[in-house]
Amino acid sequence: MMNILVCDDEKDIVSALKIYLSGEDYRVFEAADGREALEIVRKNEIHLILMDVMMPRMDGITATAALREITNAPILMLTAKGESADKILGLNVGADDYITKPFDPAEVLARVRSHLRRYTRLGARPAEEKKNVWSVGPVTLDEEAVAVTVDGEPVTLTPIEFNILRLLISHPGRVYSSAQIYEQVWNESAVGVENAVSVHIRHLRQKIEIDPSEPRYLKVVWGLGYKMEGGKER
Repeated sequence: MMNILVCDDEKDIVSALKIYLSGEDYRVFEAADGREALEIVRKNEIHLILMDVMMPRMDGITATAALREITNAPILMLTAKGESADKILGLNVGADDYITKPFDPAEVLARVRSHLRRYTRLGARPAEEKKNVWSVGPVTLDEEAVAVTVDGEPVTLTPIEFNILRLLISHPGRVYSSAQIYEQVWNESAVGVENAVSVHIRHLRQKIEIDPSEPRYLKVVWGLGYKMEGGKER
Protein backbone atom coordinates (compact mmCIF):
# COMPACT_ATOMS: atom_id res chain seq x y z
CA MET A 1 0.00 0.00 0.00
CA MET A 2 1.26 3.46 -0.90
CA ASN A 3 1.57 6.01 1.91
CA ILE A 4 0.56 9.61 1.14
CA LEU A 5 1.09 12.57 3.46
CA VAL A 6 -1.45 15.40 3.28
CA CYS A 7 -0.16 18.59 4.93
CA ASP A 8 -2.64 21.45 5.23
CA ASP A 9 -3.88 23.54 8.16
CA GLU A 10 -7.45 23.55 6.79
CA LYS A 11 -9.13 20.48 8.30
CA ASP A 12 -11.88 20.40 5.67
CA ILE A 13 -9.32 20.13 2.88
CA VAL A 14 -7.41 17.38 4.68
CA SER A 15 -10.65 15.47 5.30
CA ALA A 16 -11.74 15.79 1.67
CA LEU A 17 -8.36 14.64 0.34
CA LYS A 18 -8.33 11.74 2.78
CA ILE A 19 -11.71 10.59 1.48
CA TYR A 20 -10.57 10.77 -2.17
CA LEU A 21 -7.25 9.05 -1.54
CA SER A 22 -8.52 6.38 0.85
CA GLY A 23 -11.07 5.42 -1.77
CA GLU A 24 -8.12 4.52 -4.01
CA ASP A 25 -6.60 2.33 -1.26
CA TYR A 26 -3.86 4.79 -0.35
CA ARG A 27 -2.90 5.07 3.31
CA VAL A 28 -3.16 8.73 4.31
CA PHE A 29 -1.06 10.49 6.95
CA GLU A 30 -2.16 13.94 8.14
CA ALA A 31 -0.15 17.01 9.16
CA ALA A 32 -1.30 20.55 9.99
CA ASP A 33 2.01 22.31 9.32
CA GLY A 34 5.50 21.77 7.99
CA ARG A 35 6.98 20.70 11.31
CA GLU A 36 4.45 17.89 11.68
CA ALA A 37 5.13 16.85 8.09
CA LEU A 38 8.87 16.57 8.74
CA GLU A 39 8.28 14.48 11.86
CA ILE A 40 5.98 12.10 9.99
CA VAL A 41 8.40 11.65 7.09
CA ARG A 42 11.27 10.94 9.48
CA LYS A 43 9.27 8.17 11.18
CA ASN A 44 7.39 6.63 8.24
CA GLU A 45 7.94 5.56 4.66
CA ILE A 46 6.05 8.20 2.68
CA HIS A 47 5.69 7.75 -1.07
CA LEU A 48 4.09 11.10 -2.00
CA ILE A 49 3.37 14.41 -0.24
CA LEU A 50 0.57 16.92 -0.84
CA MET A 51 1.84 20.17 0.68
CA ASP A 52 -0.08 23.40 1.27
CA VAL A 53 1.85 26.65 0.90
CA MET A 54 0.39 28.90 3.60
CA MET A 55 0.49 27.30 7.06
CA PRO A 56 1.39 28.34 10.65
CA ARG A 57 4.66 27.44 12.41
CA MET A 58 6.34 26.23 9.19
CA ASP A 59 5.00 27.06 5.74
CA GLY A 60 5.01 24.69 2.78
CA ILE A 61 7.93 26.30 0.98
CA THR A 62 10.22 25.99 4.02
CA ALA A 63 8.98 22.47 4.69
CA THR A 64 9.59 21.38 1.09
CA ALA A 65 13.18 22.62 1.21
CA ALA A 66 13.72 20.70 4.46
CA LEU A 67 12.02 17.56 3.15
CA ARG A 68 14.33 17.47 0.16
CA GLU A 69 17.17 16.85 2.60
CA ILE A 70 15.59 13.57 3.74
CA THR A 71 13.33 12.23 0.96
CA ASN A 72 13.02 12.04 -2.81
CA ALA A 73 9.29 11.32 -2.67
CA PRO A 74 7.24 13.45 -5.07
CA ILE A 75 5.94 16.67 -3.50
CA LEU A 76 2.85 18.31 -4.98
CA MET A 77 2.18 21.86 -3.78
CA LEU A 78 -1.39 22.97 -3.04
CA THR A 79 -1.66 26.60 -4.13
CA ALA A 80 -4.50 29.12 -4.47
CA LYS A 81 -5.35 30.69 -7.80
CA GLY A 82 -3.11 33.63 -8.60
CA GLU A 83 -0.21 32.42 -6.45
CA SER A 84 2.14 32.11 -9.43
CA ALA A 85 5.13 33.23 -7.38
CA ASP A 86 4.47 30.49 -4.83
CA LYS A 87 4.28 27.88 -7.59
CA ILE A 88 7.66 28.87 -9.01
CA LEU A 89 9.21 29.18 -5.55
CA GLY A 90 7.91 25.73 -4.65
CA LEU A 91 9.45 24.21 -7.78
CA ASN A 92 12.69 26.03 -7.04
CA VAL A 93 13.05 24.45 -3.59
CA GLY A 94 12.25 20.93 -4.74
CA ALA A 95 8.53 20.45 -5.41
CA ASP A 96 7.66 18.25 -8.40
CA ASP A 97 4.30 19.72 -9.35
CA TYR A 98 1.41 21.83 -8.06
CA ILE A 99 -2.37 21.61 -7.81
CA THR A 100 -4.48 24.76 -7.74
CA LYS A 101 -7.23 25.27 -5.16
CA PRO A 102 -10.15 24.80 -5.38
CA PHE A 103 -9.14 21.46 -6.85
CA ASP A 104 -10.98 18.87 -8.88
CA PRO A 105 -10.81 15.47 -7.10
CA ALA A 106 -10.33 13.72 -10.44
CA GLU A 107 -7.32 15.91 -11.21
CA VAL A 108 -5.81 15.30 -7.77
CA LEU A 109 -6.11 11.53 -8.17
CA ALA A 110 -4.75 11.63 -11.72
CA ARG A 111 -1.69 13.63 -10.68
CA VAL A 112 -1.11 11.43 -7.64
CA ARG A 113 -1.27 8.26 -9.75
CA SER A 114 1.03 9.76 -12.38
CA HIS A 115 3.71 10.81 -9.90
CA LEU A 116 3.52 7.55 -7.97
CA ARG A 117 3.98 5.58 -11.20
CA ARG A 118 7.15 7.50 -11.96
CA TYR A 119 8.40 7.26 -8.39
CA THR A 120 7.90 3.49 -8.10
CA ARG A 121 9.20 2.88 -11.62
CA LEU A 122 12.61 4.15 -10.50
CA GLY A 123 12.94 0.99 -8.43
CA ALA A 124 10.76 -1.38 -10.43
CA ARG A 125 11.60 -1.17 -14.11
CA PRO A 126 10.99 -4.01 -16.55
CA ALA A 127 14.01 -6.22 -17.07
CA GLU A 128 14.51 -5.07 -20.65
CA GLU A 129 15.01 -1.51 -19.40
CA LYS A 130 17.62 -2.47 -16.83
CA LYS A 131 20.47 -2.73 -19.31
CA ASN A 132 21.31 0.85 -20.18
CA VAL A 133 24.15 2.96 -18.92
CA TRP A 134 24.79 6.31 -20.59
CA SER A 135 27.56 8.84 -20.15
CA VAL A 136 28.03 12.43 -21.17
CA GLY A 137 31.40 13.77 -20.08
CA PRO A 138 31.74 12.93 -16.37
CA VAL A 139 27.99 12.34 -15.98
CA THR A 140 26.83 8.71 -15.94
CA LEU A 141 23.29 7.42 -15.53
CA ASP A 142 22.78 3.73 -14.73
CA GLU A 143 19.15 2.63 -15.16
CA GLU A 144 19.58 -0.77 -13.52
CA ALA A 145 21.14 0.71 -10.39
CA VAL A 146 18.90 3.79 -10.61
CA ALA A 147 22.03 5.83 -10.01
CA VAL A 148 23.71 8.95 -11.31
CA THR A 149 27.36 9.79 -10.76
CA VAL A 150 29.55 12.76 -11.67
CA ASP A 151 33.26 11.93 -11.85
CA GLY A 152 32.41 8.73 -10.00
CA GLU A 153 30.72 10.53 -7.11
CA PRO A 154 27.03 9.71 -6.49
CA VAL A 155 24.48 12.45 -7.08
CA THR A 156 21.00 12.39 -5.54
CA LEU A 157 18.18 13.33 -7.92
CA THR A 158 14.44 13.56 -7.47
CA PRO A 159 12.32 11.23 -9.65
CA ILE A 160 11.48 14.08 -12.04
CA GLU A 161 15.13 15.11 -12.34
CA PHE A 162 16.19 11.50 -12.92
CA ASN A 163 13.64 11.03 -15.70
CA ILE A 164 14.53 14.29 -17.43
CA LEU A 165 18.20 13.36 -17.35
CA ARG A 166 17.42 9.83 -18.55
CA LEU A 167 15.51 11.23 -21.54
CA LEU A 168 18.26 13.66 -22.54
CA ILE A 169 21.31 11.52 -21.81
CA SER A 170 19.87 8.52 -23.65
CA HIS A 171 19.57 10.65 -26.82
CA PRO A 172 22.80 12.68 -26.78
CA GLY A 173 22.81 15.64 -29.12
CA ARG A 174 19.06 15.53 -29.70
CA VAL A 175 17.19 18.72 -28.82
CA TYR A 176 13.96 18.37 -26.83
CA SER A 177 11.58 21.28 -26.42
CA SER A 178 10.08 22.04 -23.00
CA ALA A 179 6.76 20.65 -24.24
CA GLN A 180 8.37 17.40 -25.42
CA ILE A 181 10.20 16.96 -22.12
CA TYR A 182 7.03 17.61 -20.15
CA GLU A 183 4.92 15.21 -22.19
CA GLN A 184 7.46 12.38 -21.96
CA VAL A 185 8.41 12.84 -18.30
CA TRP A 186 5.10 13.97 -16.78
CA ASN A 187 2.98 11.93 -19.24
CA GLU A 188 0.55 14.84 -19.58
CA SER A 189 -0.36 17.33 -22.27
CA ALA A 190 1.99 20.30 -22.25
CA VAL A 191 0.33 23.69 -21.87
CA GLY A 192 2.35 26.58 -20.45
CA VAL A 193 4.98 24.28 -18.98
CA GLU A 194 8.17 26.21 -19.80
CA ASN A 195 8.69 27.48 -16.24
CA ALA A 196 8.16 24.05 -14.66
CA VAL A 197 10.66 22.41 -17.00
CA SER A 198 13.24 25.19 -16.72
CA VAL A 199 13.19 24.98 -12.92
CA HIS A 200 14.00 21.25 -12.99
CA ILE A 201 16.68 21.80 -15.65
CA ARG A 202 18.27 24.40 -13.37
CA HIS A 203 18.24 21.95 -10.46
CA LEU A 204 19.88 19.31 -12.65
CA ARG A 205 22.63 21.69 -13.70
CA GLN A 206 23.34 22.54 -10.08
CA LYS A 207 23.90 18.84 -9.41
CA ILE A 208 25.82 17.70 -12.49
CA GLU A 209 27.68 20.75 -13.79
CA ILE A 210 30.92 22.15 -12.38
CA ASP A 211 29.68 25.67 -13.15
CA PRO A 212 25.89 25.67 -13.55
CA SER A 213 25.96 29.22 -14.91
CA GLU A 214 28.11 28.02 -17.82
CA PRO A 215 26.95 24.43 -18.42
CA ARG A 216 29.19 22.18 -20.49
CA TYR A 217 26.88 19.18 -20.85
CA LEU A 218 23.23 20.08 -20.23
CA LYS A 219 22.78 22.88 -22.73
CA VAL A 220 20.00 25.13 -23.90
CA VAL A 221 19.42 25.65 -27.61
CA TRP A 222 17.79 29.05 -27.61
CA GLY A 223 14.27 29.03 -28.96
CA LEU A 224 14.27 25.26 -29.37
CA GLY A 225 14.91 23.44 -26.09
CA TYR A 226 17.57 21.41 -24.27
CA LYS A 227 20.10 18.70 -25.03
CA MET A 228 22.92 16.70 -23.50
CA GLU A 229 26.02 17.25 -25.58
CA GLY A 230 28.98 15.02 -26.23
CA GLY A 231 27.63 11.77 -24.81
CA LYS A 232 27.53 8.22 -26.03
CA GLU A 233 25.89 5.01 -24.86
CA ARG A 234 28.22 2.47 -23.25
